Amino acid sequence: MSLNHMHPAYQSVATSICYALTLENPDAWQGLPVILRARLDERERGMLAYMSLRSMDADNAAAVAGAFVGGAGMPGAPLFNHMDQAVFWADMAEPAELDAYALASFNRMAPARQTAFINFIQKRAAA
Repeated sequence: MSLNHMHPAYQSVATSICYALTLENPDAWQGLPVILRARLDERERGMLAYMSLRSMDADNAAAVAGAFVGGAGMPGAPLFNHMDQAVFWADMAEPAELDAYALASFNRMAPARQTAFINFIQKRAAA
């Protein structure tokens, strides 16, 4: 079956996936969810996601699925410095993860660091 004989919605999805694959950059992939939601129903998107995960080895499939449904997980080793890594991780973390790590980190600080941290937060809140 050629693209010309497909339903127009499926043609749009196939073309969009081909563009994302060809351009090979994150921006090309960022628009794809909008097209998938507009052109495919929930069942079709689910089957596409399921079959994509089934095409991967189990560890990679779990990592991909976990990145979406399981939050950010534990912070990784610093890429450049600790602050860069913390910001990168926090951008992906779920609210419960942010709360847990913030409280645990605060509780492990020395009392002088806790006081400095509270002062820093209060100054930011006042600004």
